[in-house]
Amino acid sequence: MRAASDEGVDLVVVGPEAPLVGGVADALGAAGIRCFGPIAAGAAVEGSKAFCKELMSAAGVATANYQVVDEVEAGLRAIDRYPAVVKADGLAAGKGVVIAADEMEARAALEALLVEHRFGTEQVVVEEHLEGEELSLLALCDGGHALPLASAQDYKRIFDGDRGPNTGGMGSYSPAPEVDADRANEICRDVHQPVLDELSRRGIPFHGVLYAGLMLTADGPKVLEFNVRFGDPETQAILPRLRSDLLDLLERATVPGGLDGAALDWSPDAAVTVVLASRGYPESSSKGDVISGLDEVPAAVHVTHAGTARSDDGTIVTAGGRVLNVTALGTDLAEARAAAYAAADMIEFDGKQLRRDIALREVRA
Repeated sequence: MRAASDEGVDLVVVGPEAPLVGGVADALGAAGIRCFGPIAAGAAVEGSKAFCKELMSAAGVATANYQVVDEVEAGLRAIDRYPAVVKADGLAAGKGVVIAADEMEARAALEALLVEHRFGTEQVVVEEHLEGEELSLLALCDGGHALPLASAQDYKRIFDGDRGPNTGGMGSYSPAPEVDADRANEICRDVHQPVLDELSRRGIPFHGVLYAGLMLTADGPKVLEFNVRFGDPETQAILPRLRSDLLDLLERATVPGGLDGAALDWSPDAAVTVVLASRGYPESSSKGDVISGLDEVPAAVHVTHAGTARSDDGTIVTAGGRVLNVTALGTDLAEARAAAYAAADMIEFDGKQLRRDIALREVRA
C-alpha cells in the first residue's frame, strides 16, 4: 500500500487471493486508493469453503450437499457414498481438494487436514461428488451487478485423462462450446447475482471478479467453488479474446453501479492455454532449471511467466511449480490447440511436465 501511495497510484488490481483475504483492499480503501478486488469480508467467499457454502445456502444457489466437520470420524460419518469430496476450509493454492474413491482415501485426506493440519485448516467441508461437465464462468462485479465474461474450462488434475492429484490448473480453453452468451447470462443470473445480492444484504459490497467453478449436472448448474480473482489458467484463455477495453471495465467495477449497461465485445477466435510445470509438481517443485526456447515461440503466441526467475547471469530459470502458461488463438479449438502445443514443445527445461489432452475431447467431438 505504501508503494501505491508513494507512486501516486489511483487504481490497484489485486491478482493473488491471499492478499485479498488478508485485507489489502480494506487497507487501500482506507488510504483513498481504488482497488479492483473485494474487501476481506467478501474475499472470504474464497478464503473459507464453509462460509462459501453457508452463503450459497442463504442465497439459494445450487451446490453439492455438504457438512462442515472438525474431526476425522465425523467426516467419515458425513459420507453416505463414494466417491466423496473432502475440501480444506482455507486457502490451499488449488491443492486442498481430494476426491476420495473409498473410505481409506477419505480417512487419509481427513487426517492430513484435521490431524496434520495441512494448509493450516481446522475444519473441512465434506460434500457429495457431482457428475457432469465442468465449466468456469467469471463475472466482473461492481458491488451490485455481475457482468459475465466468456466461458472457459480448465483441467485440474496433473495427468492426462484427469488422473493424479489436483493442481492449480494444467490448462484451459475458451469458449466452452456448450455455453454461448445467452447461456452465460442465464448462469450469471442464477449463480453470481444471488451471491452478490446476499453479500450486499450483509453489508459486504463485492467489487472485483467473482469466479464460479461449476458442474453442469443433469439437474442444472451447481457450484463447485468460488474464487474472488481472475482464475488461473482460465484467465489466460479468456482475456486474449476480449476486444473491449479491460482497463475501462476494471475502473467501472470499482464504482457502485459502474457496470450498468456495459457490453462486452469478444473475438470469435478460440483460445487454448497449456501449462508447463516443473518436476515434482504438485507435491513439490524444482527450482533453478534453465529454460530454453522462449525466443523461438512465435510472437502471436502468449507466454505468461508464473514460476520463473532470472539468474545472476541473466538466464531464465524455473522458480515454482507451474512455470509458464502458453496460450494461442485460432479460428477454432483445433487450430488454437495445435498452435499452443507447437509453441509449448519449443520450450524446454529439465523435468518439464504438461498435459497433452487440453481441449482434445472437444476437438475430436
